[in-house]
Amino acid sequence: MRHTAVVAAVLSTLLGLALPARADVPAPLDTPYQGTLKLDVDATDLAHRIFRVHEVLPVKPGPLTLLYPAWIPGHHSPTGPIDKVAGIKVSANGQAIKWERDQGDVHAFHLEVPQGVDEINVDFQFLSPQNGGQGRVVMTPQMLNLQWNTVALYPAGHYSRQIQVQPNVTLPQGWHFATALEQQSHKGDTVSFKAIDFENLVDSPIFAGQHYKKVDLNPGAKVPVVLNVFADQEKDLAISDEGLKAHRNLIQQMYKVYGAHHYNHYDFLLALTDKLGGIGLEHHRSSENSGERNYFREWDKSWLGRDLLAHEFNHSWNGKYRRPAGIWTPTYNQVKRDHGLWVYEGQTQYWGFVFSARSGLWNHDQAMDMLARLAATYDKGRPGMNWRTILDTTNDPTIAQRAPLAFRNYQMSEDYYSGGQLIWLAVDAKLRELSGNKRSLDDFAKAFFGVNPGAWDVLTYEFDDVIASLNGVQKYDWASFINSRLKGHVNLSKSLNDQGWQLVYDDKASDAITAVEGRYKATDLTYSLGFMVGKDGSLKDVLWDSPAFNAGLSPSMTIVAVNGVQFDGDALKDAVTDAKTSQAPIELLVKDFDQYRTLKVDYHGGLKYPHLVRIKGQKDYLSQVLKPR
Repeated sequence: MRHTAVVAAVLSTLLGLALPARADVPAPLDTPYQGTLKLDVDATDLAHRIFRVHEVLPVKPGPLTLLYPAWIPGHHSPTGPIDKVAGIKVSANGQAIKWERDQGDVHAFHLEVPQGVDEINVDFQFLSPQNGGQGRVVMTPQMLNLQWNTVALYPAGHYSRQIQVQPNVTLPQGWHFATALEQQSHKGDTVSFKAIDFENLVDSPIFAGQHYKKVDLNPGAKVPVVLNVFADQEKDLAISDEGLKAHRNLIQQMYKVYGAHHYNHYDFLLALTDKLGGIGLEHHRSSENSGERNYFREWDKSWLGRDLLAHEFNHSWNGKYRRPAGIWTPTYNQVKRDHGLWVYEGQTQYWGFVFSARSGLWNHDQAMDMLARLAATYDKGRPGMNWRTILDTTNDPTIAQRAPLAFRNYQMSEDYYSGGQLIWLAVDAKLRELSGNKRSLDDFAKAFFGVNPGAWDVLTYEFDDVIASLNGVQKYDWASFINSRLKGHVNLSKSLNDQGWQLVYDDKASDAITAVEGRYKATDLTYSLGFMVGKDGSLKDVLWDSPAFNAGLSPSMTIVAVNGVQFDGDALKDAVTDAKTSQAPIELLVKDFDQYRTLKVDYHGGLKYPHLVRIKGQKDYLSQVLKPR
């Protein structure tokens, strides 16, 4: 490469051509940017799903670099959708100013501000996805999700928190909206918000829509917590007394653990929709969430995804206020180092389950079924643990960026969530054991996250800070205890044994398995044949080294027939059951591209589904973990 550059330079000299000098992106300084940026977003073009952006930036003559946010908080990866930005125009005093994209950083744009110019105009469009194949849909005829990082260019050379922005948005006629931003004025369909620094602007998205309900989740409190519900249809906004009670309990159960909060108000943004793309994304004073349309209407049937709000709310403490040092960066265009995600996401996954059970979003049996499914994943469902570690999966947001994988169970992907959850279950059990059941992870959470009430800046930490806080709760060699699981190749399901429960398998599907099968319209035979299969026969992830894998099945195939009979899920389950008393293999006619062939699965172990049963003579810590405070 160096040789090529030298040759190009020589040729350009001989031919009398001048190669353009490469501009560098200025390093950020913790100094205020001059003036306040004005950001106007027109979100009314529902037909084309286009957000139209106009910015006015105070500037000084000379070189200027504008940045489009690349590293998006909560994504833990450089997923800023620069591919959907179009029509960029820069001008001043009615005259166009040329810009040039950086040769090495596609999120950076260089320009020269002319003499005598003290402000420039920037116009562009954000062409949001038309369908799920282009990315997450953020605009539909009924609602939209405005994320400020998608509709803003900001000046390089300063910390994001040092750049003041005055944001405005024009919404479709008559639409309601919700956000953590403070409203300044509302004229017609245009809303103006109070100026805020760019870091917290990006952290304060908007949901808007036709059908809306606002619910107070902490009545009478000085610091309000509000549930803002948007729906495709008005009927989906009806909230039962049971549903309202559980969501209000969620707030109180968290307060009882942490003893402090880190916001001046908090807004849950919840979309009940089958059109807007699914989301669960944390922010300091709000969260973006979506659920099935029957989330409130069919309370007994919609429980599967109800831990989402508990998870995202918990991030206000864990992830937004207290944040791994490598994950906080001065701007949105610097590399984040994600090794702390086993705390940021792993412990939040733990609390998402726990607070769902304590609040009533889940009942006790539902929580136990979900924990059994979790344990089975790391008992038999993650053969990749033989070569990867949970710590190494913290690199997955950058490696895979949540793209589909051929063999996820073997490749693994972001297992710091669920694997991290099991590590923290083990920590809780050890705290209880060492202290005679007087200390638990609740005590660590209060000491580590429940500090500085009301603060909503960022307080970073390192691995050693976590260990020191654990030692403050109960002395032990916590570094070795955690690292053996975080950096080792161990069966993490044993964390449930430490809590007093044994993982077993039988032929009866739990409510959790049934709910998962219903949600994804699939048949789950992961722990028998070794795969999940869709209603149409399409294979999902095939378990590495399972009977199905060893028979030649792979995720690209479609099952057409089972033992000579047209495929359906029940027929497949019947075949697995019948094979227990037969020596004949299960014959699957599969389609692989344009080829058809019969594969024989020599499996006779019957249906297998995970459950938890008590270990006799051992203390039941887990029931105490899930019990309301």
